[in-house]
Amino acid sequence: MRATERRTTVDTVFFAAALAAFAGRASAHVDYVTDPPTATRDAVEFAVEVLSEPPNLALVAGGTVGVVGLLTALFVVRPTIPDIDALRSALASYREYVPWMLRLSLGLPLVGAGFAGYLFSPAVPAEARVLQVGLGFLLLFGLATRAVAAAGLLAYLAAFALNPGLVLAIEYVPGFVAIVLVGGGRPSADHMLSVVAGTAGTYYGRVDPVGAVAARFDERFGPHERYVATVLRVGVGLAFAYLGLVEKLADPSRAVQVVDKYDLTAVVPVDPGLWVLGAGLTEIGVGLLLVVGYYTRGAAAVAFTMLVMTLFGLPDDPVLAHITLFGMISAIFTLGGGPLSLDAWLSASEERDRDRDAVPTAD
Repeated sequence: MRATERRTTVDTVFFAAALAAFAGRASAHVDYVTDPPTATRDAVEFAVEVLSEPPNLALVAGGTVGVVGLLTALFVVRPTIPDIDALRSALASYREYVPWMLRLSLGLPLVGAGFAGYLFSPAVPAEARVLQVGLGFLLLFGLATRAVAAAGLLAYLAAFALNPGLVLAIEYVPGFVAIVLVGGGRPSADHMLSVVAGTAGTYYGRVDPVGAVAARFDERFGPHERYVATVLRVGVGLAFAYLGLVEKLADPSRAVQVVDKYDLTAVVPVDPGLWVLGAGLTEIGVGLLLVVGYYTRGAAAVAFTMLVMTLFGLPDDPVLAHITLFGMISAIFTLGGGPLSLDAWLSASEERDRDRDAVPTAD
């Protein structure tokens, strides 16, 4: 078996048990479930206050040392586990469904946003039903997929320029870019129409208003499809790091509101400040792992676990607002780190070592 297929990720065991369970339910978009606080607290003073308590300091320091130690050990040892090899083999067969995953992950929330009366993010109320429902249904159908995704990207960027609050939905950017790269895939209207248009003697093949546009996009972006994993993990990683840094650590007053509102200390009996600090550090850590592409599938599994726990822990959190992240994280888990990732570099290094150490056989 090739080294690139043998390399394991003992990905989720430590993270999912020790971190996601600790911080997952405080990982929602804070703006969606709280009102602005009447008084704010300085982020540095808040962190110092929380860590001045010996139990809090011990938990944070112990968790940090544990995670860093585990990642370092995996970097050095890089064990092989047959179960992980089998999982990778299964995931490799799912790659053809990634375009479908991405279309669902953006199409569904766009339709929902249009009917719910907000623009991309629940934090930005606006009537844009025709635009969002139109984009959403075309993505769900997979009709002129790359062109529709490009139009959606331009619409988001234009709206963001006028309303920076849309940063809460910044995951739409890597989502649209990824769809531009991979196209509609199959099942999709694009694929069905291309088959009909390419069959001799069909009436549709004589007109085919979509084929020419699709061909131009395919020619321009098709060669770059292999970078879709890079686009997804960097984009989602930055979104998670933003949530942890800006919404949690830099705005602790509002994050503490979430802990108090949902009585999260009854779930894990620790100081509310430690909830906020733990959630922020966890999201930043997961985000950084995704950005650099180190044990990518493990980081994606933790991110997915955090989102699931959020939905159960925060009953009034808008589910539609997180479908985009759910879909893109699922695609990242399927694809792995892709090129330009630390995982890919380590795999290539292992392959070179294997070839160098191979003993030549006699003719």
